[in-house]
Amino acid sequence: MTRLIVTTDSSAAGALLRADLADLVIAIERRLIWGPLPSEEELGAFFAPRTTQPCGLHWLDNTPSWRLEGSGVKDRGLIELLSECDSAELWMGPEPNAQLILLWLLDHCGIEEAALSHLAICHLDVAVGDVAPEQLAKLNPPIVKLTQDHVELASRACRAYRAPTPQAWFDLLETDLSRLPRLEHCVVDLLEELPNVTSGLGATETRILELIAPGGVQPFDVFPGYQKPNERRVFDYWEVGALLDGLARCERPAVAGLDEGPFSLEMHDDSSRLQRYKQSHLSLTEFGKAVLGGHENFCRHNRTDRWWGGTHLTNDRLWQWDPAAFSLIAPD
Repeated sequence: MTRLIVTTDSSAAGALLRADLADLVIAIERRLIWGPLPSEEELGAFFAPRTTQPCGLHWLDNTPSWRLEGSGVKDRGLIELLSECDSAELWMGPEPNAQLILLWLLDHCGIEEAALSHLAICHLDVAVGDVAPEQLAKLNPPIVKLTQDHVELASRACRAYRAPTPQAWFDLLETDLSRLPRLEHCVVDLLEELPNVTSGLGATETRILELIAPGGVQPFDVFPGYQKPNERRVFDYWEVGALLDGLARCERPAVAGLDEGPFSLEMHDDSSRLQRYKQSHLSLTEFGKAVLGGHENFCRHNRTDRWWGGTHLTNDRLWQWDPAAFSLIAPD
């Protein structure tokens, strides 16, 4: 095998192969911005050769088995596969989850200097999945060979994101992040998803309320996507569905009119339920209008219990973001 590309979108991986840009393309679709992070043991096992890792906890799980078998790389570990390649490129878009996977990859590869020597990064300005297959071959993104400086920065950022508070992540902004040019934007994007000190909502939740405010809106009108009005790209389809549930199905709702739910696989498997969901007509409650206007704080009236990196956010342990002062607010 001569050339390997690693990306974070399965459909993009197929397009990259059809564009004949690599001998093998592997997509890693693991989500790192929702729910508790993997343990240290799971992190190590993720890139190791496959033994007993459960489905979803190995780096090759999002690549079709026929593609792996055809390339003769089934069950390989990342370091093992890199040693067999003439070159390997990390095609990572600017969206935060892609950047977190990039950090994780670099941190892992840093343990093996020989593997690092095979790697290069393609810094992309757009999510790979948003690029049409015929355009991928014309992208010709800049390719940067990796150094130990890249690894050290990635390792520090990984530790900061896994820390039990967001403070070390915020402190990254005082560091020269230019070696990983999309990292600064990722740091800020994720800080903005902490509860706003005024409204109690993250930036994606706020954008959802802004889009619902004019009225005449159905649920999928507020989901992010290519050329859609919700330009936030932190959360994916399932996560945004859960956020909308959280705004509408809580002690004091900010959103009214969501006629079906919760936003689950079971709902999607029931065509009548899914249709009712799609046809819901959303509006803001009076409380939702007050939250959006900065007169009420959502967290003061509703339960908070979610993960932000390694930080467990609860009402009693609520780290907040002050966008006006561009500062992190520790719990009282």
